[in-house]
Amino acid sequence: MAGTDSSRVDPAAETGSGPAIILVDPQLGENIGMVARAMLNCGLVDLRLVRPRDSWPNDKAVAAASGADAVLDRARLFPDTAAALADLRVVFATTARPRDMTKPVLTPEAAAARMREIADAGDNRCGVLFGPEAKGLHNDDVALADGILAVPLNPAFSSLNLAQAVLIVGYEWLKAGSEAPEPALSVPKETRPATKQELLGLFEHLERELDACGFLRVREKRPTMVRNLRNVFQRTGLTEQEIRTLRGVIKGLTSGRKG
Repeated sequence: MAGTDSSRVDPAAETGSGPAIILVDPQLGENIGMVARAMLNCGLVDLRLVRPRDSWPNDKAVAAASGADAVLDRARLFPDTAAALADLRVVFATTARPRDMTKPVLTPEAAAARMREIADAGDNRCGVLFGPEAKGLHNDDVALADGILAVPLNPAFSSLNLAQAVLIVGYEWLKAGSEAPEPALSVPKETRPATKQELLGLFEHLERELDACGFLRVREKRPTMVRNLRNVFQRTGLTEQEIRTLRGVIKGLTSGRKG
């Protein structure tokens, strides 16, 4: 369907208040361009690229974007998923495959309502992770997310291309509008919800000490154990103050051992 009126401006797109769209290991410039087009259809402009296979900037992406230059011009490159998520508060990982993780599973509609709730509270730091076209997200990427976003499709054939998946999520965000419920989380004014960078700092601190004491000594089990621990903390909705407290606890528990 055609329908572009450049004289009309979407305030949300101008301010970048919608969720970030993070593409991990995207393979084709054309797919990135079509994602940009889908994003701008829904007023989204924060595109983050983790290790795109093709060179960037990319002429094929520009051609496939069909004029969604506002998205491509702002697109940012990151060396890994953790860096792309560092400033975000809530992240959903898209996947159609079962994962051996305990995480809430949300439909695009429910995830959009949650992100609108956060945005209406004055915090725009949300994002949605999308994996590479051929195989989807790695479990280590999914472990960094607060929940799984799954589109309820035909279970016998639930394959979507990248732009289709982004469009579904973006449309639900757009449709949610101002209908999101009032925020249910009360955070004391002297602190704030933790960013992914702060959470990752806690994870790395804890895992470093668990390696030192031998808890993670079984090499084959270490990746699964680390993901399980990270998922526990992801579900708690920690604040920045709580992160500092937990890191103090870890330091206190280990300082005697090192002495």
